Order: sequence, then C-alpha cells, then structure tokens
Amino acid sequence: MSANRIPHTRYLILLMLFIVTTVNYADRATLSIAGSSIQDELGISSIQMGFIFSAFGWAYVLGQIPGGWLLDRFGSKLVYGISILTWSIFTMLQGFIGWVPVAMAVTTLFVLRFLVGLAESPSFPGNSRIVAAWFPTKERGTAAAIFNSAQYFATVAFAPLMGWLVHAWGWQHVFLVMGAVGIVVAIVWKFVIHSPRQHPRLSAQELAYIADNGGLVDMDTASKASNKVKGAQWYYVKQLLGSRMLMGVYIGQYCITTLTYFFLTWFPVYLVKQRGMSILEAGFVASLPALCGFAGGVLGGFISDFLLRRGFSLTAARKIPIVGGMLLSVTIIGCNYVSAEWMVIGLMALAFFGKGIGALGWAVVADTSPKEIAGLSGGLFNTFGNTAGITTPIVIGYIVASTGSFEWALVFVGISALIAVVSYLFVVGQIKRVELKHPGDSSSVPPRVSP
Repeated sequence: MSANRIPHTRYLILLMLFIVTTVNYADRATLSIAGSSIQDELGISSIQMGFIFSAFGWAYVLGQIPGGWLLDRFGSKLVYGISILTWSIFTMLQGFIGWVPVAMAVTTLFVLRFLVGLAESPSFPGNSRIVAAWFPTKERGTAAAIFNSAQYFATVAFAPLMGWLVHAWGWQHVFLVMGAVGIVVAIVWKFVIHSPRQHPRLSAQELAYIADNGGLVDMDTASKASNKVKGAQWYYVKQLLGSRMLMGVYIGQYCITTLTYFFLTWFPVYLVKQRGMSILEAGFVASLPALCGFAGGVLGGFISDFLLRRGFSLTAARKIPIVGGMLLSVTIIGCNYVSAEWMVIGLMALAFFGKGIGALGWAVVADTSPKEIAGLSGGLFNTFGNTAGITTPIVIGYIVASTGSFEWALVFVGISALIAVVSYLFVVGQIKRVELKHPGDSSSVPPRVSP
C-alpha cells in the first residue's frame, strides 16, 4: 500500500501534541504579557523581574533528566498527562498573587513560576519520544517542526486574548483562564494519546508502515521491559556527553533557545518600555512575529524532509535549514537602527521566521537518540537548551537596568544565533543515531553512531 493510501491516525496524535505544546508555551508567556502591569502594581524592579522570569528556567532545567527518565520508565502517556495537569494548576495559582502581602509577592511568584517549570520539564522530551514512536524517519522532521512551531502559534492564538484580559479584567485573569484551559487539555489527553500498539483505532497497515520505515513503535513497551536502562541513567548521560556530535547539538540548542526566551519573557516588555506601546497593543503586535515564526517552523521541517526525500544525506537535510534560519535571525540586531514601529515589527518578524526555520533540534534528537533512552536523551538535550531560560532573562534584565535600553540585549540575542551556526557547521559533524554501551558489556569503547 502506498504512503498516500495509508490511514493517518498518527496525524491525530500530532495534532494533540501541537495543542498541548501551544498551551504549554502560552502558560510560559503569561508572565511576559502580564509583566508590565505586575511590575507597576507590585513595584517590582527590572532586575527582580529578570529573576522571576528565570525561575521557570531553573526548574525546567533541573527537571529535564529526571523527567526524561520518568518518561522512559513509566511511558509518555502517564507522565506527560500528569505534567499537563500539574503545570496548569500552578499557572492558575499565580492569579492569586495579588492576595499575598507585597513584601512576599516576589518570592511567591518566583516559587510558583519555579513549580510551573518543574511540572513542564517532561513535555518536550515527551513530544520527541511520541514523534519517534509514531512517525517514520522521512516524516519526522516535519512532525517535530509542527509541534515545535506551536511555541509561535501560542503567541498568535493567546497573546491577543491575554492582552485583552489584562486590559479589560486585570492581569490576574490571564493566569486563571490559562490554568483552566490546561486542565481541560489534560482531560482530553487521557482519551487521545496511546502508544502505537495500544491505540484502539490504529490500523495494521499504518502500524506496519510506521514500523517498517524507522518508527520506534515498541519504545514504551521496550523501556518498561528492559532491565538494562533502569537505575543506570547517569551511566548513559556520561556516554551522551562524550559524543562530540551531541555536544555540538546541545550548544546549538542553547543558542537557539536564547532567542525563544527573549521572545517569551522580555519581548512584550520591550514593546511597552522601549517602543511606547500599550499592553493591549503589545499583545496584538507580539502575535505578528510569532505568526512568522510559526510559518518558518513548519517550512523548516518541510524543507528538511523534502531534502531527505530528494536524496540528500540526513546531515545535510537537517543542517541546511538550521544554518540558514539562524543566519536570518541575526537581523534582529537591525531593530536598533530603525525608529518606525512597522520596521521594528518587520525585522522581528523576519528574525523569528528564520528562528522558526532553524528550530529543528527536536528532529535531530529523534534522529540521534538511542532508542532505549529516548526520553533521557531528550531530557539532556533540553537541559542544555533551556539553561538559556535561566541566563537570558537575567542577562537582559541586567543589560536593561545598567544601560536603560534594550539595544545591547538585541545584540546579545543576535550573537547567540551566530554561535548556533558555528556549532552546527564546525562541531556537530555527521548526524547519526547513537548506539549505547550497556553496563556489563565487555566493550570499553565509547558510544558509537550508526546510520
């Protein structure tokens, strides 16, 4: 049976990942939309706000390796489902910060943002595991790009709503509404998501198509049955860190994620403080670069898989969009040299379009992760990437506090994009799947990679 005639249950799974990731990023962005109003009402300084923005990143990074291990140990459906419910509850609780004494507000908000980050930590390793299980290699780039592009769609879909909520009802309602949306999504997740072999509506033809073309359909079953990977996660982390290819990917992801966290944290504040827009205007304007980032994200995955189908190597098919997209992102620095609002938004849109094209790191993770520890591998990758969630808000907070301007902050973001290019061109090398050495194996050689 040709690929075109095979049922597409896997697309329903991808749609669910897209919806969940949209809510995931919308919940991360709640504070950036409400940030200016919270600062004014509670008297929070730029440096304090930078640390509050970073709280999510601290917890998200700390939770990556444990979250990845939990996914490998208990499966994506259970762990991810609990994650969605928990982060939604903590998001909703931020709406009650106004009831806390002002002296305690900064600490309480930091703690709640920290708990949101900890609860969200299994999300992207979970996405990567599910895509690796449900999609053949030649469709994986597009699938990973689609769920990753939800980070931009989240702003398109929810930034205007959140801006209106702040304007019409007050900043508290942003957290209350988004928390409620997440709880509903967690309930839907329980009934939609299954592993391939356990899905009640997956046809034998589609299962065979996925399995015969590189899909890891037995990932959850194998991870639960295997005794090799239990309790030895640090043994495998050491092997992953010993791969030059993966270290190059990790460095690149840190730099790419720097752009993401500028957009999720300081971008709306930049529009209000530096460009003089209202909160309502910033909510709508922020959606325009996000829409371009979404389009770029989908296009990047399509280009990568198209190159793969046309006979390009996996290495070339993944690197060409990543390098080209990151070079385009450097145009963000141009915002320092224009004054017209439409030119600022145009350059931001171009930069985030490029960032979307280049955001193929999760496809690379699905291509390279050892099948026994796909969750752990994705968690380590996300640990490096989301360290930028700690550093970016703090660095920009200090830059803005010391210079009174965002000019050097945009330079910092643009240089990060260039470093990502250098890493993929000169460090990563050939992209291949890593094969592990297990405890007790007689071989002492480092992990090798296979086509």
